[in-house]
This record gives sequence, C-alpha cells and structure tokens, in this order.
Amino acid sequence: MQFNSITQKLHDWYGENKRLLPFRDTEDPYKIWLSEVMLQQTQVNTVLPYYNKWIKRFPTISSVANEKLDTVLKYWEGLGYYKRCINFYKAIRIIKDDFHCKIPNNRKNFILLPGVGEYTASAVLSIAFKKPYPVLDVNVKRVMSRMLGIKNLTRHNEKRIMVHLNKMIFKDNPGDFNQAMMDLGSLLCKSSNPLCSKCPLRTNCYAYRNNKSDKYPNKIKTKTLPHYDISIGIIWRENKFYIQKRNLKSMLGGLWEFPGGKIKPGESAKVALKREIREECGVSIKNINKIGIVKHSYSHFKITLYCFYCREKKDSLELNNNAKMITINEIKNFPFPKANHKIFELFKQSQFYV
Repeated sequence: MQFNSITQKLHDWYGENKRLLPFRDTEDPYKIWLSEVMLQQTQVNTVLPYYNKWIKRFPTISSVANEKLDTVLKYWEGLGYYKRCINFYKAIRIIKDDFHCKIPNNRKNFILLPGVGEYTASAVLSIAFKKPYPVLDVNVKRVMSRMLGIKNLTRHNEKRIMVHLNKMIFKDNPGDFNQAMMDLGSLLCKSSNPLCSKCPLRTNCYAYRNNKSDKYPNKIKTKTLPHYDISIGIIWRENKFYIQKRNLKSMLGGLWEFPGGKIKPGESAKVALKREIREECGVSIKNINKIGIVKHSYSHFKITLYCFYCREKKDSLELNNNAKMITINEIKNFPFPKANHKIFELFKQSQFYV
C-alpha cells in the first residue's frame, strides 16, 4: 500500500470537503476536548446546539470548575450518557487543582483523568497539541476495514489497522488526518449505501475494487431491547411536588427524578407504586390518580412509565440535599432525564394537586 499517495489524496480531499464546525475553528484544548466528549456515541448535528450553549455559559476551564455539578448537568440535559458529563466535570476540577487550569499535553498525564480513554486522548492530543496519535472510532474502523479487506473487527485486526494508521498519519498536522478519516467515514464511507464514486481513496480500497463495499466489515446483529413497566409517583404537598437525586454511580447519576420502580409480574401499577414509594421513601401514600403513560427508549432497554399523582398520608418525606419539594416553576433549575420531561408534558394536560 502506497502510504504517501493515500496521505496526499486524503489531505487534498479534506482541504476541499471538511465540515465547518465551531470546535474546528479553535486551538483551545478545552473546547476541543469538550467536543470530543460530547461526540461520543452522539451525532454531530445533535451535539452542535449543546456545544454552543455550553461554551456560551462555560467559556473556560475555571468557569466549569467553579460551578456546582447540578448546574453543569443542567447544560448537558437531554444529550444523554450523563456519565460523560460527570467525568468531564471531575477531570476539569483536577486540572484546576493540579495543573493550574492547563490541560496536560502529554499522554501519560492526560489519559489518567476521569473519562479519558485511548480514543479521547489520541483525538485531543493530536488536534490540540499536534501529537502523532491516530484515532480509531467507528468511522475510521469502517474505512480501514474496507481498504484492507478486513471482515471482522477483532482486537488483532484493530491492531493491524493501527499499524497502517501510524504509517499514514500526517506528520505535520495529525489532527487534520484524524478528522479527515472521521469525515470520510461519516460523509462518504457510510455503513449503508457508501458513496464510493466520490471517495478519494477508492482505487486503494480492497472492498471497492472487488465490488463488495457493503460487505465490509461484518455488521453486528442488533439485539431486541428488553422492556420494563415502571410506576412513577408525583407526590404533592400543597403546590409543591417531591423529587430525588439519583446516585452518581448509577445510570443517569446526578439527575433528579420521581420515586418509583419496576412493576413485578402479576402486580398492578398502583400496588407497585405503593410498594416502591414505601421502600424508597419510607412513607405511605393516598389519593392515587393516574395522569397518563410515557414511553421512552434508552440505548439498552425500553420503558413504559405509568404516572400517578398522589399525596403522603402524613407530611413525613425526609428532605435534604438529595430530596426536595419544588414548584412547577422550579423545574428549570434542576437537571432531569429526558423521560421526566415527557412526564412534565402530562402536567399540562391534567389538573395539578394544588
């Protein structure tokens, strides 16, 4: 494989076709790093409004480090995979305390930060600091598997791909190489219906030469997502309702939610609600009225939420930093999962317990 020829073709193509994105129009390592975190498992078009809103509110490392986690999570709200945000926040605090708000420009220190893995380290160090580290995301894997004729993306074959990438990477601007490869995979070398006729590397591509572009690499069969029925209680006390914060180590950690839980086989939604609130909050409830049903899908499972208005039998809910009574107007001050915002829509269609 003639690496100089491939490198030149990719360089020329990227110069004419690169996507104009706000985080590419900067040399600020903080903004570049933020974009890479947000882009993990998330499409560019989805990320852009969140990125712009975040940078407007948190333009510097210190502006993030000096803020409370609740506020930071509120600006991530709706983007999903909240562990990314929590780890980014933790890492920023470490950089403020240990590195005087300067992002380390060496792999040894940078990769030790919370949430920074091999991909993030390579992407940020190559783009922000011109370190010659190739990245291996899903787009790059697909491009290289087609070029090399690799069917199965095993660990051994990924190492083979990395050997080739290390030979191909631009020496003077490795960040451009990585972004060019990712753009090529995203814009042309798509998983379905690849635009091979427009690809600058098609003559170097095994799959194209053999008219098998759509056969490489082998597609992973999608599994049927499990489904759970869940009862949720909106416990009112005068004109306020009860919310509680999820444990930071759990899924959707750090976000606020309503109490409730899974409905057991053979159990009614109301019976499940009474049991779950007694187990979670240590209180009994009354005046249980169904307000509606919400369906929501996560990456690994689906849920149906059966939502009820209710009250405590006695005003005995324990309130603290992780449990509060809030009004409708205070919803905007707390980060909630996307499913909860669907529940808030039910509020508009029902009579409040006030």
